[in-house]
Amino acid sequence: MQRRAAAFERAPRFGVRLHAIVRETEDEAWAAADSLISRLDDGAIAEAQQTFARMDSIGQQRMLELRKGHGRTRADLEISPNLWAGVGLTRGGAGTAIVGNPAQVEARLREYAALGVDSFILNPGVSPLKG
Repeated sequence: MQRRAAAFERAPRFGVRLHAIVRETEDEAWAAADSLISRLDDGAIAEAQQTFARMDSIGQQRMLELRKGHGRTRADLEISPNLWAGVGLTRGGAGTAIVGNPAQVEARLREYAALGVDSFILNPGVSPLKG
């Protein structure tokens, strides 16, 4: 993308928006993530996913693809180390969270930076999802 933009004398910047679920230990962070979706029922998830499927947003379509055919366990929703798609079960927009202890979260953010991300919007907390 940067090479293409350079041909037009442009220099794009890249950013990412994530929820952050950070706890002292990784186990505590994943327990907090699990608690966010613990009260969701399958009907609420299906209804939200159908609504998202009607949206034009490319980002929302990609979130749907991440979820397609998956359940709601950590194994189902951890799409990359410490990157969790559980928020996207019933919420549109930024539907992923970075989950872990402070060192893990820092490491993942540094990985994004190494890939060229230069702006981060981190939502420091997620309220329990309703459904």
